[in-house]
Amino acid sequence: MNHPVLSAVARSTTTKGELRQFRMAGRIPAVIYGGGQAAVHILLNEQEFIKATTGISESTILDIDVGGKKMQAFVKEHQRDTLSGKIIHVDLLEVVSGRSIHAKVPLHLFGTPVGVKEGGILENPAHEVEVECDPSRLPEKIEVDISGLQANHSIHVRDIAAIEGVKILTSPELVVAVVKFAKAEVVETPAAAETTVAAGTAAAPGAAPAAAPGAPTDKKEEKK
Repeated sequence: MNHPVLSAVARSTTTKGELRQFRMAGRIPAVIYGGGQAAVHILLNEQEFIKATTGISESTILDIDVGGKKMQAFVKEHQRDTLSGKIIHVDLLEVVSGRSIHAKVPLHLFGTPVGVKEGGILENPAHEVEVECDPSRLPEKIEVDISGLQANHSIHVRDIAAIEGVKILTSPELVVAVVKFAKAEVVETPAAAETTVAAGTAAAPGAAPAAAPGAPTDKKEEKK
């Protein structure tokens, strides 16, 4: 598997002023840790880093050349300037072959569900799962075939096909995809509308019944 390659320059711990100068010169201060050795402080080329990491997931391993020393790591966290939005620091977690790692891997759904063809609506509640594996086995994404998914049925994490050397840590009961039918709108028919109007004009409880045509009333006629 080909990984994005980054060139880096080792740096010593520096002051805030020096870090500011590095950033103005197009360098991103970063640190690589987690490999069992002391953390390595480096400088990355800003443009190269953005180009290499655009569109990748947390599970994408990067090959980093630090002055001729080859290291592998993935982006654990990055910080941005609140005003400019520029990346000002990157934390990289080193991966070592033979030592298991935990990482979140995105799910990629493919296929058109049977239920959608029948008029259902596809929902995708979960977009990633957490896995444990050797770095060499870490997938960049997990493919999930949803073409056989019927209406009012769902696919759970437990339904994902097993991947050799990869253990999924996410709850097996988590729903990955489900097809639901939209609720039909109630259309009021003319007959129903007439019934509603008649009910609305009915006499209120306790009110005197309406007099029949021609029936005498209790009121005396006024003398003319």
